[in-house]
Amino acid sequence: MSILMTFCLNSLTDANNSSSRAPVCGIFMDFATASHRQRSRTQAFKQKTRSTKLLRLIDLDFSYTLSLLDLPPVNEYDMYIRNFGKKNTKQAYVQYNEDHVERDVQTEEIETREAWTQHPGEGTAVSGGSGSTDSSDAAAVPKVDTPRLSSFLRAACQVIAVLLEEDRVAAEPSWSPRMQDNTLPFSDRSSQLNTSLPFLQNRKVSCLHASQVQRQTVVSVHGVAEKAFAPVLDDKYVLCVWDIWQPSGPQKVLICESKVTCCCFSPFKAFLLFAGTMHGSVVVWDLREDSRIHQYVKLSDCFWTFRTSTFSTDGVLTSVNHRSPLQAIEPISASVYKKQSFVLSPFSTQEEMSGLSFHIASLDQSGVLNMWVVVELPKADVAGSISDLGLIPGGRIKLVHSAVIQLSDSLSHKGYEFWGTTQTLNIKFLPSDPNHFIVGTDIGLISHGTRQDLRVSPKLFKPQQHGMRPVKVNVIDFSPFGEPTFLAGCSDGSIRLYQLTSEYPLMQWNNSTGGRAVTSLQWSLTRPAVFLVQDDASCVYVWDLLKSDLGPVAKQPVSPDRLVAMTVMGEPEKTSGSFLALVLARASGGVDIQFLKQEWATPVGNEQRKLHLLLQEAM
Repeated sequence: MSILMTFCLNSLTDANNSSSRAPVCGIFMDFATASHRQRSRTQAFKQKTRSTKLLRLIDLDFSYTLSLLDLPPVNEYDMYIRNFGKKNTKQAYVQYNEDHVERDVQTEEIETREAWTQHPGEGTAVSGGSGSTDSSDAAAVPKVDTPRLSSFLRAACQVIAVLLEEDRVAAEPSWSPRMQDNTLPFSDRSSQLNTSLPFLQNRKVSCLHASQVQRQTVVSVHGVAEKAFAPVLDDKYVLCVWDIWQPSGPQKVLICESKVTCCCFSPFKAFLLFAGTMHGSVVVWDLREDSRIHQYVKLSDCFWTFRTSTFSTDGVLTSVNHRSPLQAIEPISASVYKKQSFVLSPFSTQEEMSGLSFHIASLDQSGVLNMWVVVELPKADVAGSISDLGLIPGGRIKLVHSAVIQLSDSLSHKGYEFWGTTQTLNIKFLPSDPNHFIVGTDIGLISHGTRQDLRVSPKLFKPQQHGMRPVKVNVIDFSPFGEPTFLAGCSDGSIRLYQLTSEYPLMQWNNSTGGRAVTSLQWSLTRPAVFLVQDDASCVYVWDLLKSDLGPVAKQPVSPDRLVAMTVMGEPEKTSGSFLALVLARASGGVDIQFLKQEWATPVGNEQRKLHLLLQEAM
């Protein structure tokens, strides 16, 4: 349209300039602008359509509301108080008589009465009062913390028992631990365990074992009597758990149908006793069990409880059980030799309620080493267990087979084949690392192995010289003071001192016992440089390596009642002084305790360091 108007104006101008031209008028179309306008409208329509569709999908909501100003309305009184005080004035309150109001207050009179109570209660009447008419007060039973009360009663009973024992000895009854003075020259004093009880008469002691954590506890194994005093004891072997401070009678009496060849206590507290038998079974006694589930027998106007085993591996499948006599049974726990605070109570509540976490190793003479996991069931079943045939009804402790190690392959050595099949005699685990163990054999060699079957060096510990006849390693014992050293006593009377990293002994004494076989050998529990030896000629030897490393410093033959077993007890942590004692079993069945002189019991200054230097010089 604009082009057309311009064209008309130009035509008019030309008409004025040239009168000879006739006026010309025409119509023109601008297609480019029209096409651009059409595209703009199409694009705008598409955008509007898209926005309409998107608005249907987008929903806006309030996510957070914030009040920038919150000013509540102010009444007249608040406005007056706000402005008050700005004109040097202050407010005062005055009470007039017209607004003085009197009020009457009524309270109930307080009632009181006297009452009494008794704790712990005896019977049903534990509380009452002078003006009490409610019969329910007399029958009310207070709440009692049973575990705490039981722990207190156990500790109190131990104290009372020791005091009664002292009174009984002072009164000189028919039996007295000092009735016969059997004190040896190297002892300060001695006492005797009361083995004259009816069920111990005519029974010889075959084994002794002392607890390493409860230093006053020892167990004695007694053989079968020719004539038993009760039918329940016919052809039964008897085990007695003693407290050496209460020698008038055993704390617990256990019975076993098979001959017991070895035994040991649990590594934390002596509330479990494990034993190996001649028939290859491992039996367990839980000393915490209620005596009512065991057999009562009246002997000499006194009732005795004879406890049967809580669990026996006789009920386990024979494929994992031993098929030859057991030679040794040992607990496996890293915390066995850690220092602990001992109390008079034999079982602490925490340990009784907590689960068990240690293994037991059993070794037979054919070289089979079995590992057992000690399991404590959460609840006892008085009806017995269908799956655990070796568990007594009401028992809570059982053994679960963990692993088996065949030691016969590791004991083969060149030059010893002509002596026949090797027999294993004993085993000990390294206190600082229970994964390592050593095994004594009947060919004079000591095997070294691990529970994970790892390669170790040395594999075998050998004597300084080889004899023409086989020599049995009767007993081995690790040092309880953290040193990786151990002693070995042999059937030819030789004693060897080994270090775990050396194949040959650091020291070897061949004639210390005059050629008599060593039957017992143990380190002292109070002095790192002292150990004690017994031979089969009923002679006891005391060694002190700091005084002499050539032979024993004391020797004492025991006669005419010869020795058949020996074990060592000691307590270096005792506040009133360390004590070291020998528990000696005689051929007549008697058991006496020899408390060694203080020179053998009390440690000297830097004794462990001096022993370490001595061993380094011997290497």
